Amino acid sequence: MNVRLLASAACAALTVLFVPSPAARAAPAALSQDLTGPRAVSDFYASRGGAPLWFNAAGSGAASALIDVLRRGQLDNFPAGPALAAQAQALLQRAQTGDAAAINATDRLLSGAWVQYVQALQTPPAGMSYADAWVMPRRDSAASILARAAAAPSLAAHVRKVSAVNPIYAQLREAAWQSMQANGQLDPRALASLDRARDVPPQGKFVIVDTAGARLYMIDDGRIVDSMKVIVGRNDPSTQTPMLASTIYYATLNPYWHVSADMVRELIAPNVLNLGLSYLKTRGYQVMPTDPNDNTLLDPAKINWRAVAAGRETVRVRQLPGPANSMGRLKIPFPNATDIYLHDTPSKALFNQDDRSLSHGCIRLEDAERLGRWLMGREPEITSREPEQNVLLPSPVPIYLTYLTAQVDGGGRLSFVDDRYRRDAQSVASLR
Repeated sequence: MNVRLLASAACAALTVLFVPSPAARAAPAALSQDLTGPRAVSDFYASRGGAPLWFNAAGSGAASALIDVLRRGQLDNFPAGPALAAQAQALLQRAQTGDAAAINATDRLLSGAWVQYVQALQTPPAGMSYADAWVMPRRDSAASILARAAAAPSLAAHVRKVSAVNPIYAQLREAAWQSMQANGQLDPRALASLDRARDVPPQGKFVIVDTAGARLYMIDDGRIVDSMKVIVGRNDPSTQTPMLASTIYYATLNPYWHVSADMVRELIAPNVLNLGLSYLKTRGYQVMPTDPNDNTLLDPAKINWRAVAAGRETVRVRQLPGPANSMGRLKIPFPNATDIYLHDTPSKALFNQDDRSLSHGCIRLEDAERLGRWLMGREPEITSREPEQNVLLPSPVPIYLTYLTAQVDGGGRLSFVDDRYRRDAQSVASLR
């Protein structure tokens, strides 16, 4: 191998990104042992006979792409990134003299940095729960990260694709980077939102609900294909919409509204006491025993509603499908411990409000039929008047309920919405 030619090509690829600073020139050339020493990196190079990954014909431009990524590492949960980029630059200055050891050292440094960078991206955010095996986070091994990099037709394109993470994250990170360049510092709230946005896959079909911005996004093949307003849980700790990831397997047409136990106690029972039994009849409510397997209809006149309101007795209440039903025409459930789901609503005027934290925790949809059509691949039309018609999706669709107080405005600039659930302080402390 022509060492001088290799060194020259390597340096040419990087000089576009870096102008050596006095600090960089003075940086020690010795490598960080925690990055180049792991057995997986050594085994990877042994399997290649020592051939470089980042400085070869197939990897043209890859080193430049990776160093550009490392420079922004603090936004990606990888604060060591900028220092590693500077260290690679210092080594490359030695390579300009035809130092083969410097080329090899730089290549291994970048491989070790790439492993740690990818694993940093795969670290789950604080406060997220995973309700279904389909969406459980994974952290790839160093061997698999390097094997995929080596197999990529274009290593530079591979670096850019992996580092983009997902379209929501890529837009937010770019806005945060521009803000940091302009202001000399980064608002820690942006780091908290970036940490949460990283938890979304880079490809496939999935739903994101941003409860801070009260908006739902439909993502397919790395693109935002549609979005809509939503109504989310109120600010009270007992009614906040949680951060969770799950999977949508089916949609329910013509749904009942199964009223939660706390709403039966706090809403239904007091209204029956104040307005009489006609309250139940005019709104299509049915009363059943507490046992979820017993759907026997009870006579509301024989229920001690005062005891229900006081919490001494319990009953189940459901609302029949129809124009007044709080679920509207469509409900979209998914596994989770708190019985959160997406649903239609007859109260469309509420979507005109700026503050849409108005529900008891579930998520009301501005246009449920549009989302249903996208999920089901057909019009969400009922085939009969039968209640609770469950329709399997063509394939399961992951859903991520997250919380992004940092937003990107229409001009691509970083902006913020109110931290109504008071989650940012805890996230910032965790990141520090």
